[in-house]
Amino acid sequence: MAAVIAHAPQRPKASATQTAGERIYLSPPHMSDEGFERAFVQEAFDTNWIAPIGPHVNELEEEFARQNGSPYAAALSTGTAALHLALRLIGIKPGDEVFCPSLTFCASANPIVYEGARPVFIDADERTWNINPALLVEELERCARNNALPKAVVVVDLYGQSADWKPILEACERYGVPVLEDAAEALGATYGGTRTGNFGYAGVFSFNGNKIITGSGGGMLVSSNEKLIAQARNLSTQARVPAAHYQHEVIGYNYRMSNVVAGIVRGQLRVLGKRLARKREIFNWYRKRFTYIPGISSMPEAPYGECNRWLTCILVDPQHFGATAEEIRLKLEANNIESRPLWKPLHLQPVFAGCRMVGGEVCERLFNMGLCLPSGTALSEEQLERIAKLVESVHK
Repeated sequence: MAAVIAHAPQRPKASATQTAGERIYLSPPHMSDEGFERAFVQEAFDTNWIAPIGPHVNELEEEFARQNGSPYAAALSTGTAALHLALRLIGIKPGDEVFCPSLTFCASANPIVYEGARPVFIDADERTWNINPALLVEELERCARNNALPKAVVVVDLYGQSADWKPILEACERYGVPVLEDAAEALGATYGGTRTGNFGYAGVFSFNGNKIITGSGGGMLVSSNEKLIAQARNLSTQARVPAAHYQHEVIGYNYRMSNVVAGIVRGQLRVLGKRLARKREIFNWYRKRFTYIPGISSMPEAPYGECNRWLTCILVDPQHFGATAEEIRLKLEANNIESRPLWKPLHLQPVFAGCRMVGGEVCERLFNMGLCLPSGTALSEEQLERIAKLVESVHK
C-alpha cells in the first residue's frame, strides 16, 4: 500500500542490546553496520548537495530500477506522492470510480480522493489477505454490463505479500481498465519469480521510517513506460518548463526526493538482502514458537510467490486461545512493547463513509482477530523470547 505511515512514532535508532524493560517498537529503522548510509549523507554534506535533487537521487533511481528489475524509476518524497502522480498521469478525473482493497492503509485510497474520484472498496481473500480476485472479476463484469467500468484499479501487496496478479491483470486487460500496484510494504517480495512493483501500469514503493528499508521518508514510482516516469519527474518539481525564468503551464507538485534522503536509501539498498532474510527469520521464529498454542495462526503465504514478511501478523481465535488479540496487545503495551491491530478496513473508516463496498465480511473478521507483532530486524533472541512469553501468558 502506498506510503504506509508508521503505525506509531518510531525510535530514531534500533539496537539489539536493549535492556529487558526498554521499549520495543513495531518496526523501527535499522541502519547498516557498515555505515553505508552515513557515508552517502556525509558525501552530500561535503559536496553541498543539500537540495531537493542531486547526484544521489539520480544514482538511486538507476540502482533501484536495476535491483528491482524495473525499467524506469522516479524518486519521490513519499509513496503516497508516487501513487498520486500515477493516478493523475493515467487520467483520473473528478467523479471517476477507482477500485481499491478495503484491507489496507488509508494512503492507498487517499490519492484517489485527491483527484476528486470515488474509491470503491473490494473485500480481501482470506487465503492471502490481499484483494479478492474473484470478487474483483465479478464486480468488473457487473460494471461492464451497466456500462460503468471503473477508470482504474489500485491493487495492494499487503504486509509484504504479493497480490494474485494473473487473474487480476487478465480481467482488467479484458475490460481495458489500467492497474496500479501499491507495493509500499512489499519491496523484495515476488510473484512467480518477478519482484513486486512490476505488475500493472506503474508500481509504488515507500521508504517511510517503518519500512523494510528507509530513508526516514521517501518513495519510488516505477514503470516500463518511460514517458510516464519522465512526466512524473516533471510534475514532482512543480512542472517547470525549461526556460531561463520559472515557466509553468500545468499545475505541479513539490514531490521530488531530497538528495540527503536519497543517500540514506542508497545505503539501505545495499543491505536489503540481509533485511529480507532477517524478516523471514523473525516470522519463522514466531510461527515455530506458537505452533502448539491453540487459537494462534500466522498470515498464510501464497503459493505463487515469496512474502517479504515486513510485519509478522497473527490471527487470534478467542474461543481457542481464551483471550482476544486486543488483550494480547494490551498485555504487551503494559510491558512497554508496541504491537498493532491489522489495518482497519477502509469501508469502516469515517472519512470514507458512503463509499461503495463489495463484500466486507473477510476483512472485518481479519481486523477483529489480527495483530502485528514486533518485527524489527535488529530484534535479539532475548527480545523475541520476552515478547513470546508475554503472548503465552495471556493464553487461558
